Amino acid sequence: MEDKPQLVGNPDWMSRLPEKLLDVPLWNLAIPGSHDSMSFCLDVSSPVVKSQPYILRLTDKLLPCCIRPCISRWATTQQSVLSDQCELGVRFFDLRIAKKPAGSSTLFFAHGIYTLITVKEALDELATWLDAHPKEIVIISCSHFESLTYEDHADLVDFILSLFSKKLCSSQDIPTLRSCWSRGQQVIVSYDYQQMEQQHPELWKKMLYRYAESPSPMKVIAYLEAQKQKGRPAGFYTCGLNLTEDAPYIFLHPLQTMRKMTMAALTPLLFWTSEQQPGPERGGVNIICCDFVGLSQFCSIVIDLNNKLLDGASAAASSDAAAA
Repeated sequence: MEDKPQLVGNPDWMSRLPEKLLDVPLWNLAIPGSHDSMSFCLDVSSPVVKSQPYILRLTDKLLPCCIRPCISRWATTQQSVLSDQCELGVRFFDLRIAKKPAGSSTLFFAHGIYTLITVKEALDELATWLDAHPKEIVIISCSHFESLTYEDHADLVDFILSLFSKKLCSSQDIPTLRSCWSRGQQVIVSYDYQQMEQQHPELWKKMLYRYAESPSPMKVIAYLEAQKQKGRPAGFYTCGLNLTEDAPYIFLHPLQTMRKMTMAALTPLLFWTSEQQPGPERGGVNIICCDFVGLSQFCSIVIDLNNKLLDGASAAASSDAAAA
């Protein structure tokens, strides 16, 4: 039987940060995130999403019993529900939303194929967890929106506004832990659809996500280092430790899965993470995303980076005007 690491949970890490960090803008803190957060529940009975290559969709129609399990092996990047990820310390969720082609207005998530759990079910579960942890703040990135109409967007945004209500942090604010706690705010929603984002100040614009399209951890690290040399983006932004496979790689590694590929790469990726510095300075990191967040000490490593801010906490707090 495969040994699993004994992971340390971080369910209330934000409320336990030192006093000096409570007035630092959240975009200057180090925050753990999960890449493709809902991909743990992919439905192998669902069709391949329309955005996938035509040849893959055609093959799926001919050999669904072969194609869909293969997609699931490579598209599954997490292993548990959002509340479990929150317990580990994840505070950024990468939610890729889609509507199935057959009729229903119900929204799901998708990564190659669709999920079993609906968008509303997942957000309801997250809201319940937040009620039990009133000083923890999550960032939700809603994107992709496969096959959604304007009406679908309007319905989803109405649901988000109703569900989280006063917990939502306005995009006009400069969020710090202290300011969010004083207002009862716990949720920052990035919504990658400009018409909705412009109509609702509760929604934040699309957040930059830096990632390398490579199955090599060393190329991922080289890419992230090269991006750091371009300077620190304003506001929230994400560094992705996630690996990316392509068709030739899958063909040459028939017995591998995304999980096996990720586990083999974690040592250099986590070492790189431990060497980073959060904050407003050039090269400062903010959100760091990883696959299979429950299989390593990833969350604890990212959270611990905030200790490096203690000496420069006042400087980080004073940089908010430039990033707003």
